[in-house]
Amino acid sequence: MKPSVDWCFKELMRNPKTRKGFIAVLLQVKPEEIDETILLENELPKEAEEEKQGILDVHVCLADGMQIDIEMQVFYVEYWDERLIFYLSKMYAGQIKAGESYRILKKCIQVSVLNFERFPDDDFCYRTVHFWDEMAGKKYTDKLEIQILELPKLQKKASGPEDVMEWMRFFRGQNKEELKEVAKGNEYLEGAYEDLVKMSLDEKKRLQYEAREKAILDYRSNMEGARNRGFQRGMEQGFERGITQGEQSMLIQLYRKNRLTLEEAAEEAKMPVEEFQKLVESKEE
Repeated sequence: MKPSVDWCFKELMRNPKTRKGFIAVLLQVKPEEIDETILLENELPKEAEEEKQGILDVHVCLADGMQIDIEMQVFYVEYWDERLIFYLSKMYAGQIKAGESYRILKKCIQVSVLNFERFPDDDFCYRTVHFWDEMAGKKYTDKLEIQILELPKLQKKASGPEDVMEWMRFFRGQNKEELKEVAKGNEYLEGAYEDLVKMSLDEKKRLQYEAREKAILDYRSNMEGARNRGFQRGMEQGFERGITQGEQSMLIQLYRKNRLTLEEAAEEAKMPVEEFQKLVESKEE
């Protein structure tokens, strides 16, 4: 079983020791400093379509009231940034009821473990995002935080904290031997590896895993086919609208140099965002 399959990831996080070990490296504290991690019933229900897209999450509350929502995301979905901020805000606002004091609000962290590259222009496989005071040049508040882990960047010369990257290598593991080797010497990862072995021997869980993996692969295949069809239509529509190959190439260059966002470049090309993204990818081959 591969931890990068979201069902498997969520099952691993059911183990309190595994949760404690992973959350400790995310918070950069010693595991013994974390008294308790409570696995909450998911109070942030995702749409059924998001589950099809490979997005399952684990909602955790710490003893001090801090809440952390950890999700494994198999591949990119449209409006990813907006969606991330929406669920973080929903988690924060969900702590308080009408008439209660804002004083009770605790820190909330949205953790996204991505099995795709969201920021292809740098080597940072792990990053934290906060509200920032531009005038003062310092953090405005730590009440809201986003952590992003990009697993595919481990194949490159990735940059990030070694303890976080160790967990990322485990989540990225492709076979039993690799997972066992990565886990060696880390009691929390060794425990997670043992859980993987037990799950693989449990027929019911193995069937659930295989069904989930198949659903994700089917969805990916269907989306790829739709993108290919859309790409061909987009090329045809582009020429019909007078968008020359030279103009398309210029827009791609401006996008790659961060002069235009993906949305701005697609708008200039008079193409849907997904079709323009496909065009960019085709030029890299």
